Amino acid sequence: MSLHEECGVFGVISSGAAADVAEIVYYGLYALQHRGQESCGIVVNDDGVFFSRKDIGLVGEVFTHDTLARLPKGSMAVGHVRYGTTGANNRSNCQPIEVNHQKGRMALAHNGNLSNAAELRNELELSGAIFHTTSDTETIAYIVTKERLKTPSIEDALSEAMNKLDGAYSLVLMSPQKLICARDPYGFRPLCYGVTEDKTYVVSSESCALKAVGAEFVRDVEPGEIIVFGKNGVTSRKEHCGKKDKKLCVFEYIYFARSDSIIDGVSVHAARMRAGMVLAKEHPADADVVIGVPDSGIDAALGFSRESGIPYGVGLIKNKYVGRTFISPGQSTRMDQVKIKLSAIEESVKGKRVVLIDDSIVRGTTCGRIVKLLRDAGAKEIHMRISSPPFLHPCYYGTDIDSSDHLIACKHSVSEIASMIGADTLGYLPVSDLATLTNGHPYCSACFTGDYPTSIPADTRKDRFEQKLSEVNAKKDS
Repeated sequence: MSLHEECGVFGVISSGAAADVAEIVYYGLYALQHRGQESCGIVVNDDGVFFSRKDIGLVGEVFTHDTLARLPKGSMAVGHVRYGTTGANNRSNCQPIEVNHQKGRMALAHNGNLSNAAELRNELELSGAIFHTTSDTETIAYIVTKERLKTPSIEDALSEAMNKLDGAYSLVLMSPQKLICARDPYGFRPLCYGVTEDKTYVVSSESCALKAVGAEFVRDVEPGEIIVFGKNGVTSRKEHCGKKDKKLCVFEYIYFARSDSIIDGVSVHAARMRAGMVLAKEHPADADVVIGVPDSGIDAALGFSRESGIPYGVGLIKNKYVGRTFISPGQSTRMDQVKIKLSAIEESVKGKRVVLIDDSIVRGTTCGRIVKLLRDAGAKEIHMRISSPPFLHPCYYGTDIDSSDHLIACKHSVSEIASMIGADTLGYLPVSDLATLTNGHPYCSACFTGDYPTSIPADTRKDRFEQKLSEVNAKKDS
């Protein structure tokens, strides 16, 4: 497949003496590794002095025992795992982004994608701003910093900045004295917080990471809400709440989030089970076994099995040491990973009619390879069922669908796609049943329907800021 999403943000603030906050963030990022595998970083606040470690690679690669030990104990820290929605995969785009300004320091971690990033960046550059990265996170940092010079507090600055930002952003921001989190008024991306027994507060993209560090889930951050953790305890600001209709990305439930997470009160595991049950009703099949593509297809496969009465079986084994193909940049890299990522269990599928459940089809490359694996293992029939509707439109809010040119469903019918991937039949989740996943909560499904909640950017390329820089340099050389 070929999508960018996504990132994971994590923050911690200790109420007592200096603690090993870097270690807490480390384990939190490990739990969020599924949200980004390009790069990661941690910034520790030790009595107002910031120490950081950021680099390309997985959490376990960037943070060895020695590198973690070199980070001091402190009162708070923020962390980030990245898969870039804008900007190339290089060290300069690693997060959290750090800023030193006249009123102090700031570290910022961001999940999402601004739909007006190009306009904001151009405005900032015309006012003299010099950018060091090609990520739209730096644009957010510049605007917050600019507002901080005019406001009495960092949370006031963030609130003023939110008046200018459009699109998807879940943020964790650290100043010398405070840890702050915020979610855009649409609530495109998830964000929640919890607390440990010793009153250490933890902010995370997903609730699964709270459990990983021993924190009890308190609640989700509301769309448009700013929450401040500091010496005065926990305070909430809701001046931006209710300004927009809620539009949580429905693909969080289909693919992005971990199955054991709960997002806006809805169990991800249960949502995927319901998707499978809908598929069994809408696209039944005469088959002997139902199998799911690990990991996000398994829950839907269980739901299909439960509703249809067809036994569930383990037909594919995943190499747990290979990253998710969905968020592995580059088609050649993706193909190499598919070849070693999955293997079929011959005993489960040989001579059998198989219902194969996966979360989505983008280009069809991955699904075709998986179908071939099962054919080679002796599957007699393969009935492909997809727990999402067909992708028909680009996404501008943090999912890597920047052009309809890359979408197989824009060019081919369902029967044609089935033939192309080698399946006997193919069925998608109907758009009308997406609400089943969210228990009726509002959601964004623009990548399926084309119904965008914000204005559409003029330039949607992931590398648009690199391209702009190349064009400027070319003019200089001419």
